[in-house]
Amino acid sequence: MVSPSRPGEFAEPEPLPPPANRRRYRYVGPADLLDLPGAADLITVIGSRADLDRGLRALGRVQDLDEPFTFVVGLDGLLRLAPRRSEHVACAGGRDVLAAGEIRFAGTAGEGTVAEVSNQSTGYCPDPDSWPAVATALERAGLHHPGDFTDKLLFRRCPGCDERNVVKDGYFYCALCGVELPAHWNFA
Repeated sequence: MVSPSRPGEFAEPEPLPPPANRRRYRYVGPADLLDLPGAADLITVIGSRADLDRGLRALGRVQDLDEPFTFVVGLDGLLRLAPRRSEHVACAGGRDVLAAGEIRFAGTAGEGTVAEVSNQSTGYCPDPDSWPAVATALERAGLHHPGDFTDKLLFRRCPGCDERNVVKDGYFYCALCGVELPAHWNFA
């Protein structure tokens, strides 16, 4: 474990190398969001239940703990949390991720139970097959989880107008230009 360098700073667990077969998601959202200053002091790295407890206490000063939080799983396999209205790219420090979405915890801080988790991130547009990275990060931190995303979104880039789309009710057509969307994830 890496020791904190300043009082009040969290010790960050040593990262584990991600499995080679996991997809890496790059930021595909609006370029202007890359230049926004991030609230780095509000991003919490979760490597244990104790980290979750400390992180939720800190985040509870800026949002209701019953609300979902923005999360990413970094390339190091660690879960990072930020307030819900944060951009995923800020939570990731502008880096590629293994997964991104929103997460809500049940019970009291430190109980370690995930009530809801989704892949809802229009900045990274992760496929539901990013779940194993989320599960691994949660298990590594000793957190109980529902076994899969509780809400799965399908993202596709339109081959006609290049817009990001969320596929709803199996309707694979661009919401802006009406072009048919690919059956498989296509943000590579």
